[in-house]
Amino acid sequence: MIKIIASNHFRKFRKKSSDKMKIEIDEQVKKIVDNPEIGNLKRGELRVVRVHKFKFGNETILISYETTDDFLYLYTIGSHENFYKNLKKYLS
Repeated sequence: MIKIIASNHFRKFRKKSSDKMKIEIDEQVKKIVDNPEIGNLKRGELRVVRVHKFKFGNETILISYETTDDFLYLYTIGSHENFYKNLKKYLS
């Protein structure tokens, strides 16, 4: 069984989201747990991170994460605007 560890950023975003969005986030996290390679592996500074994209209404939401044998680390979540800038800031 994989243990899920969510960052404060991830938890705050989920807490502020609507009930429908929370359900969708939970479904997307389940998809990541079932298939950790679902997200695109990034290059350069972010080479250890994968990013999974999904649609919610008209908006594309991105989830950044990293997996090991026993853990799923959920780093950031949000729309595409400033997503990678904020992710780099979070990881440094």
